Amino acid sequence: QVQLVESGGGLVQAGGSLRLSCAASGRPFSNYPMGWFRQAPGKEREFVAAISWSANNIDYADSVKGRFTISRDNFKNTVYLQMNSLKPEDTAVYYCAAIKTGGSLYAPRGLRNYDYWGQGTQVTVSS
Repeated sequence: QVQLVESGGGLVQAGGSLRLSCAASGRPFSNYPMGWFRQAPGKEREFVAAISWSANNIDYADSVKGRFTISRDNFKNTVYLQMNSLKPEDTAVYYCAAIKTGGSLYAPRGLRNYDYWGQGTQVTVSS
């Protein structure tokens, strides 16, 4: 079993930045493809970014491309989401997720591909 704990959310003004962290425990982290998703009130959970276990494949939703950066530190069992130039429409609960196994370039967008989920951290961007 894998436990994922997100942190770093908060309230920020439009144009500001936040860095989310997701700490993993329970099993070796270095083989897990990881992803970030978000869910705004009244909307479905959506893909934000994903990174393969090797970090050789990274994918972003079009809505965050150029503003958000996903990265991972396999020694610290942590994946990050650096969010810059935040907009009010980025307001949501942000979740990290992990997949049990995958190839070195595996970084899918689909929610159903992910096996483990954190509890989420709230990000609120004021206008």
